[in-house]
Amino acid sequence: QVQLVESGGGLVQAGGSLRLSCAASGMIFSITSMGWYRQAPGKQRELVAFITGGRRTDYADSVKGRFTISRDNSKNTVYLQMNSLKPEDTAVYYCNTKIATEYWGQGTQVTVSS
Repeated sequence: QVQLVESGGGLVQAGGSLRLSCAASGMIFSITSMGWYRQAPGKQRELVAFITGGRRTDYADSVKGRFTISRDNSKNTVYLQMNSLKPEDTAVYYCNTKIATEYWGQGTQVTVSS
């Protein structure tokens, strides 16, 4: 079955960087679109970044120019490089894919202190 396992979250000061990883299994990863979402306390889950099998990417306006999504098909892994982090980026970050149905990872906490 499809499994998504995130890692790389943590506590960082404003202006700092983190790189999240999502290891995927149970799918033909190279042709599968992948997304990163986040959910802050009291807010709805929102799409942060998206990458297709053909490596087309899209970003939420709030992270454009600061975050970069990428993939390594040899490792079945999608990454989210987050630079110039702000306190408002604090959230649980989830890896996501849709293959007939929707799949989510367990989430990884990112906390940005001011």
